[in-house]
Amino acid sequence: MKKEINRREFLQLTAAGSALCLAGVGCQRQMVLSRKSPGLISPGCRRTKVKVARIYMGTPGNDYWPKPGLNLKDEVRFYESEFAKLKDELSDVDFVLDELVGSPAQVTPLKSRLEDVDGILVIHLTMRTGGTLQEILKSQKPTTVFAVPYSGHGWTGFGALRKQELGAKMECMLTSDYRQLAAAIRPFRAIHHLREAKILNVTERSFDRYANDIKNKFGTEIKQIKREQVLNAYNAISDGEAKAETDRWIKGAVRVVEPPREEIFKSCKLALAFEKLLDDEDATVMTVDCYGTYAPAYRKLPAFPCLGFARLNNMGLGGICESDLRSAMTHILFQGLVGRPGFISDPTVDESNKSIILAHCLGTPKMDGPDGPAASYKLRTVMERQAGVVVQAKMRIGQKVTQAILIGTDLLLYFTGEIIDTPVSLEHDRGCRTKITVKVDGDVEKLWKNWSHGLHRQTCYGDITTELQHFCRFKEIEFVDEAV
Repeated sequence: MKKEINRREFLQLTAAGSALCLAGVGCQRQMVLSRKSPGLISPGCRRTKVKVARIYMGTPGNDYWPKPGLNLKDEVRFYESEFAKLKDELSDVDFVLDELVGSPAQVTPLKSRLEDVDGILVIHLTMRTGGTLQEILKSQKPTTVFAVPYSGHGWTGFGALRKQELGAKMECMLTSDYRQLAAAIRPFRAIHHLREAKILNVTERSFDRYANDIKNKFGTEIKQIKREQVLNAYNAISDGEAKAETDRWIKGAVRVVEPPREEIFKSCKLALAFEKLLDDEDATVMTVDCYGTYAPAYRKLPAFPCLGFARLNNMGLGGICESDLRSAMTHILFQGLVGRPGFISDPTVDESNKSIILAHCLGTPKMDGPDGPAASYKLRTVMERQAGVVVQAKMRIGQKVTQAILIGTDLLLYFTGEIIDTPVSLEHDRGCRTKITVKVDGDVEKLWKNWSHGLHRQTCYGDITTELQHFCRFKEIEFVDEAV
């Protein structure tokens, strides 16, 4: 019998199969920036596969659009060849239902097989399918309709259908780009991903109400971890393991600026302890209340958690600052949608160039995902404390980015922009260690005037507005652009 992989393994192996398709496979730096457990399949796998129903919607003998005499079997075979091109990104997807239907009566027998799917992908082939889509939507499962030009005139009613109660969980992709078949599935993956994720929160504070709300809405488990558990995991790591990890991080760095080797050693030992805790708890994301009940962290833990968080992010897991559970959920959402981590930031605005500067001491070299290229980095101290060890990563100028934060269970704030500067030189000593200046796509004045719900936002490489929008519709979350 095949061994079931745990949650830590499925998230480590890319948090989403999209890492290969979206980021490309880049060169690896010689250190633990992307680590895989032996014997597991390529990026895209998780504890269980994403379950998708693939339904082709068309009628045989149709003498109208797209053309007379269209062979539906040939159409299906063509789409199968397009899906084959996307096999790397879809390696974690199980098409549990694969049917050609053209009438409501043909949908009815499939209803029981739709009960356990994460989402339904409807591929529109021809005209004369009246009522078929409506019957599919009665399942109340997240549904994306993929329709290329000339597939029929049904698109003229899609907008009205989306506004009806029956179409509440319906999204559409009207495009001739067949690569978007993979994009159509990403929100289903995120739904699945959140349901199988588990967050460990090292804190003395109570967060039961939030955890219960999150569990009920998304299925994500959040568990409190005590100091003693962290210390036990730390003491279980051998000095030899910690020394080897220390050597890798020092060797991979462009420069070690302030931290002494002993401090890096303790940070690396704690980093390995974090991975052990995730293994022991079958979890995927770690956060520490380092500015709250564990502040300053070095007095209650053996080291600051920052390097350990960067390491987890590089691996496709999650390391989240300051016991920020909203950022943790947003991080998991990014990973589920596009296989990339988030960068938590304390923003500050510069209207002179229509930008916002996003800064935090913790940087992640592998912002393209665990199988993407690694950015250069320096090892620094935490700016405010002038102590500990952080990874100061240099992100990519010209990169489109999306900033977002999930508020509670029913609101997601976001804005997009482009990185125009990465002020990480030693001369630029204000603010946190890792910084990016982002030119806002919308109105930066409206952005700061609209700002609400605290300081932190998460930044992800790429404009993932469409994926976020679809996910929010499926999960009944208000989706608000802060810069408009």
